[in-house]
This record gives sequence, structure tokens and C-alpha cells, in this order.
Amino acid sequence: MIQKDQKVKFVVVGAGHIGKRHAEMIRRESEAELVALCDSRSMEECDAQLFNVPFFNSIEELLNSGLKFDVVNICTPNGLHARQSIAALENRRHVVCEKPMGLSKDECEKVIFKSLQVSKQVFCVMQNRYSPPSEWIKSVVDGGILGKTFMVQLNCYWNRDDRYYKKGSWKGTSDLDGGTLFTQFSHFIDIMYWLFGDIKNIQGKFADFTHQDLTAFEDSGFVSFDFINGGMGCINYSTSVADKNLESSITIIGEKGSVKIGGQYMNEVEICNIPGYEMPELAPTNPGNDYGAYKGSAANHNYVIRNVIDTLKGRTSATTNALEGLKVVEIIERIYEVRNEQLNLQ
Repeated sequence: MIQKDQKVKFVVVGAGHIGKRHAEMIRRESEAELVALCDSRSMEECDAQLFNVPFFNSIEELLNSGLKFDVVNICTPNGLHARQSIAALENRRHVVCEKPMGLSKDECEKVIFKSLQVSKQVFCVMQNRYSPPSEWIKSVVDGGILGKTFMVQLNCYWNRDDRYYKKGSWKGTSDLDGGTLFTQFSHFIDIMYWLFGDIKNIQGKFADFTHQDLTAFEDSGFVSFDFINGGMGCINYSTSVADKNLESSITIIGEKGSVKIGGQYMNEVEICNIPGYEMPELAPTNPGNDYGAYKGSAANHNYVIRNVIDTLKGRTSATTNALEGLKVVEIIERIYEVRNEQLNLQ
């Protein structure tokens, strides 16, 4: 445990859009200190000079530098997450891992095994849990206000065109990106798992409408399943939406009422029809991460960093622990087993 009067020292591996957001949120916390950045590109290429901290070009160089730090934030391409998390854990550091935790259940299990072996924490970044509509619907579901769950529909319709999938980038590759559900929509699958638990009896239909020359995988799918805890659900998703994001929404049909949370990134309660229940007024949701030509999920990384600090100082527990990170990866992996069989992908 880190002492109350000590700052939690962070390093960030990966200085792209998300890595620099982590770095900025760390700098804003009075109980945190940004010690270093790391990226395979130069500091100038990453436009990271303003952070004014030591800069390394590999995680190995960073871990062998002799710098003192407590936490390594992994913000690199998806296919590097598990290997770099294990490297940080072997160096006896806590880990904050951007989604997804890995690209397979096997990779995630190795991360968890190493974290238990060295008694260090692994925090998985699923920042949509902090949005007011997410916190509200969690209390509604856990409190039994909707009664039994009958049906759940998750819709994720975003734009990801050649402004996002650029030639020579890791995005769209099978080994470093992994697939549409891993990179674009795992936050929303996490919300569904957080609310309703694991799934079974997965069926699906998949297509690649507009990304044949941009990615190595599907851009769209219909997926249906049953919840182990009761009820049935589906995920409908696509990145072939023209021009800009359309919506990310979850519709819940329960025994005692119905709810729909929508908006571009599940940020607005659109329908709350629960007889006898008065919905509270919710705080505004943070805007989505803005990457210029395209938009991402809610900009809640400040809450992630605060949770890491509070957990390491013994005030609370991890909002998204490593086992939950593994379960999201496993659900996607099982969906993709159905996809691979249908599309003859390996």
C-alpha cells in the first residue's frame, strides 16, 4: 500500500491519443506524479514535449532505467497489451491496462497469474462505467427495480472509415487490432456484462460492407445469445456508418419496466418507463473523446486515474478488476469463434 502522504508515481507506455490523455489526467491529480513517457516513435513525432518528463523508446528501456515509479499505464496497440503488462508486473509494478486486456482469454490468464504471483494490481480501463447513466442503470438493475430481465439489445453504430484506418497503421490488423468488437465496442460489451453477467448459446451473422481494403476483419454483425442469469440479448454493431457516429445504445425490457440509454456513446437516458418509479436527475455525462474526424467513448479517464490512486492508498477497490477485463475478452473471443466459422477466418 502506498502511504497517504506519498504521491503515486505513474509512467505511460504508448503516447498516442489515449496515452497522452492518461498522462494529462495524471498531471491533474494532486496525489499523482507523471514520471516518464514511452513510445516507439520519437517524442517529437508523438508531440509529447509539453509533458517535460523523460522519454523512452521501449518498455524494456524504461523498466531498466532505474527510475522509481509505482504504476505502468499500458496505452499501446491491443496486441501488445498482455505482453507489456506482464513485463511491468515482472518488474514489480502495478498495471493500468487500456481495453482490451488482451486479444485472447489465454493472454489474460497469463497476466492475472503474474499479478497474483507478484502481488500487484491490474486495473482495466472501462471508463464508461463512470458515466452517470451507467451508474444509474447499475443501481436500477442491482436493486431489482426492473424485476426479471427479459430482453437486452445493445446497438453500436459508429463511423470508422479511411480517416481512421490509415495505411501503415496498426488499426485494422488482425495481430495488433484484433477486430471491431475489441477496439471499438468492448466498452459497451463491458457495460452489458457488468449489468447482466455472462452469456451462452451465441449465434451470429457477420459482414464486411465497406472495409475490404482497410481492415483484416468484419465491420458489422448481428449477435444473439442467452444470459446465464436469465433473459436473452443481442448485439448489433457496425463501423460502416457514413460520415459520423450514429449511436451506442442499450435497451432493457424487464418484468417491471423498460429503459433505453442512447446517444453516440450511451450517454443519454432516452426512455425510463417503470411504473411507480421516479427517475432521479442525473449529472451531465462527460463528452466523448474527440479525435477530430472521429469520436470515441466518454472522456472519463480522470475517474480511472483517481480510482487507481484511491485503491493503492487503501481507500477503495478497483472499479474494473482483471477478472472482469478477462471476461469481456472471453465474450468477444467466443463471438469471434462464431464469426470465424461463418467467414472462414483464422
